[in-house]
Amino acid sequence: MRLTTKGRFAVTAMIDLALRQQSGPVTLAAISQRQNISLSYLEQLFGKLRRHELVESVRGPGGGYSLARLARNITVADIIFAVDEPLDATSCGGKEDCNVGRSGTSGKCMTHELWTTLNHKMVEYLDSVSLQDLVDKQRMRLLAESTQAQTARLNPADIKIASQVSA
Repeated sequence: MRLTTKGRFAVTAMIDLALRQQSGPVTLAAISQRQNISLSYLEQLFGKLRRHELVESVRGPGGGYSLARLARNITVADIIFAVDEPLDATSCGGKEDCNVGRSGTSGKCMTHELWTTLNHKMVEYLDSVSLQDLVDKQRMRLLAESTQAQTARLNPADIKIASQVSA
């Protein structure tokens, strides 16, 4: 089982949208440029996200997309399933015909329950992670990177002066 680029790109684009929508609708062209995702591919993904009522579109000048619900009310599972991403670890697609014998009869393979349980656990996990969780983690990462960059720009003399002033 692999999560394809469709699911990865959809989640990435939704994080980007959620991070920036407070300034108004976000254009797909801007997301495309920031995330290095083809604009035509984003248009396809956002069409599906809109049909599943995860995003809303605004037409005209200043138009773009915004979330249709609060980020805390959108799960990663919602996004993945909206773009038709298959999450199935079974080799039979859940049809229970994964063990075709010489006689042509089929049935469940010996590991069918294992992979079915894995499917349920994956969906359970993805359903427990909200878009807001991912946005918060991204903001923390950006803040940490910004702090590191500022610290790296300080020279040792500045740090010594700053520590003397605070003491």
